[in-house]
Amino acid sequence: MADLKDFAEQLVNLTVKEVNELATILKEEYGIEPAAAAVAMAGPAAGGGEAAEEQSEFDVILKAPGGAKLAVVKLVKELTGAGLKDAKELVDNAPSPIKEGVSKDEAEALKAQLEEAGAEVELK
Repeated sequence: MADLKDFAEQLVNLTVKEVNELATILKEEYGIEPAAAAVAMAGPAAGGGEAAEEQSEFDVILKAPGGAKLAVVKLVKELTGAGLKDAKELVDNAPSPIKEGVSKDEAEALKAQLEEAGAEVELK
């Protein structure tokens, strides 16, 4: 049981980049779609009737880049895999969606990273 708790703690503390790498490994080596895995993991944790009502997909919206615009552009580039020009356009055209249809955990991790860089972020 302690091993499972340690494993759960490791999963919770993954960075967004590590989560993306894990999703790629799961898909390519084991044929597990990351979205299906997130839903499968979230399903049993929720209680009965609440599962149908609970929002399972979130959009990460950049409301404003804040004072450190360059740092936010670099982070958006890293998080989205977009080119520098596309990342800059996303930041310049705020409010704009950074990622859509992601799991709650991924959305919160993205929000935390963007806010740490100085951006104003909203989850929908």
